[in-house]
Amino acid sequence: MDRLFNLDPQLLADTVLLMLAMLVMFTLLSYLLFNPARELLKKRQEKIKNDIDSANEQKEQALLLKEDYEARIKNINREADEILSQARQKALANAEDIKAQANEEAARILARAQAQIELDRKKAADDMKKEMISIASLMAGKVVSASMDTTVQDALIEETLKEIGDQTWQS
Repeated sequence: MDRLFNLDPQLLADTVLLMLAMLVMFTLLSYLLFNPARELLKKRQEKIKNDIDSANEQKEQALLLKEDYEARIKNINREADEILSQARQKALANAEDIKAQANEEAARILARAQAQIELDRKKAADDMKKEMISIASLMAGKVVSASMDTTVQDALIEETLKEIGDQTWQS
């Protein structure tokens, strides 16, 4: 009997055993090779996902930092303007103080100068009085030496006083 496939019980048993051996081998290889490869791929996939998530978070943080720095830069410009305006105000106040102090010092110097002028004027008046007294005594000496009478002496004194002037005598 010629059969097409020669299906006999031995062939069927060999085929079933071969299938069982392949199933056991596939399960064993799956456990030993495929599962570690799957785990490796799964870990790699998770790592890539974590890297992408981390990159997105860092990008968001960078955008927030950028916005924060831009706001700070605007605030820095405002603060710089405020500091400059305060410095200008302080400088103006200092200038006013310096002007006031200079005016006070000038007033004191003028007062001292006026007092010194007054002292010098009094000294000059005293010197003039002494000079007049010496002139009068010289005149008296001349009058005595010339034996003049009192009317001539009075005339000479009047003439001398006119020459010196009333202003000089009174000041």
